[in-house]
Amino acid sequence: MSLAPRLDLRQSQSLVMTPQLQQAIKLLALSNLELETFVAEEMERNPLLEVAPDPDAPPAPEPVEALAPRDGPATADELLTQGEASGEAALDVDLGVETFHHDSPSDGMGMDGALGLNGATAGGEAPDLDLLADHGESLADHLLAQAGLAVAGADMFIAAHLIDQIDECGYLTVPLLDIANRLGVALARVEAVLAIVQTFDPTGVGARDLAECLALQAKEADRYDPCMAKLIDNLDLLARGELGRLKRLCRVDDDDMADMIRELRGYDPKPGCRYGGEPAQPVVPDLYVARRGRGWAIEMNAATLPKLLINRGYYAEVAGGGDKNGKAWLSDMLASANWLVKALDQRQRTILKVATEIVKQQEAFFLHGVAHLKPMTLRQVAEAIEMHESTVSRVTSNKYLSCERGLYELKYFFTSAIAAADGGDAVSAEAVKAAIKVLIAGEGSQILSDDTLVDLLKEKGFDIARRTVAKYREALGIGSSVQRRRAKALGG
Repeated sequence: MSLAPRLDLRQSQSLVMTPQLQQAIKLLALSNLELETFVAEEMERNPLLEVAPDPDAPPAPEPVEALAPRDGPATADELLTQGEASGEAALDVDLGVETFHHDSPSDGMGMDGALGLNGATAGGEAPDLDLLADHGESLADHLLAQAGLAVAGADMFIAAHLIDQIDECGYLTVPLLDIANRLGVALARVEAVLAIVQTFDPTGVGARDLAECLALQAKEADRYDPCMAKLIDNLDLLARGELGRLKRLCRVDDDDMADMIRELRGYDPKPGCRYGGEPAQPVVPDLYVARRGRGWAIEMNAATLPKLLINRGYYAEVAGGGDKNGKAWLSDMLASANWLVKALDQRQRTILKVATEIVKQQEAFFLHGVAHLKPMTLRQVAEAIEMHESTVSRVTSNKYLSCERGLYELKYFFTSAIAAADGGDAVSAEAVKAAIKVLIAGEGSQILSDDTLVDLLKEKGFDIARRTVAKYREALGIGSSVQRRRAKALGG
């Protein structure tokens, strides 16, 4: 074997992904709202991109000509009669029409005829009351206001730091020793300030665990006797339903134990949740599916899709002059703008193509519900529309579909297959979960074991093992038959 250097010529093929191709792939995985943010950043960078005008927007008002100057101020009578009908048009205005721009949902809510009995506007759409809702003060603001009346000086500084470490449920999340070391004060002083904070409204706030939270509320209700203290110290036994052991520890009979449990049920395990916090943001659908005759109408949510145009007039105006480097930069911006518009159009076409195939394969679900959901994989959809499986995976990520049955993530329609008991077509795992949920919801006083569920599911045509039933039951957040029986005994 020769070790001397030499030159070899080889021919090979490889897939090279350009930055634009990589960006186009990333665009597929973005939701419509994420895409809005991306497009806004591109518009800041590229002066040739602009938002297309909304055809439904009201026309811009005509400019008002200024009145001729006069020596003194005009009287009310002169303003009314100035320009014949112009004064009347300015002062006699129907606020219910689109004379003024309504820039918030509250504009026009107090006008006669603007709202119907059910809160719907004259156009048939109800106002978005979430935009008008007052979410109230936050838990931290509520506690700080009380701290200002209860403590002062250095203790106020410690109290403010403690309040800052209380989560939205009302629990102190940081050990007191860490707070004392951080502030450079004695642990006993931090404990004393915390004892004051724990007297604030809502009762139970500032607790370090559930037991302390319930104990604070029991003390406030003057029910914290030795028996209740023992019960609160053994909440794990209560959770497991070991009432006999609890009665021995607390030294009470059945009636007293039932009364104590009833008292505990009246306490709030998360006292801070009644205050403030960020409002839950609703999920905005990316697609709408509706029944149209014998078929289905599938469309993108145009309200969240960015509408871009390329300002070629501005390009022609600027490209006419300037230096060579400026023209080269402008050409790059034009190419980037052209690519982005085409990429957005291709993204929309791809999403609609995938969604159409999903609706086609899961038509029984849209017609009859989750019990008719069929098992489906990414590969099946990819082969049907002649695309790569990874492309379908990106398209269905972070995308939501709205139909008459509710709002669903596109990934929801891809489920594993469960063999049918009668040897027929396989069924979806989601359909099996729905059947399990219905059976347990209707079990009444006769608690169904997992073995019994297996038999009942086989009668419905689902050939499923006991361990699979247990897995699906746990995925639904439903306890075992023993746990449900204990919960029923405690509730009864």
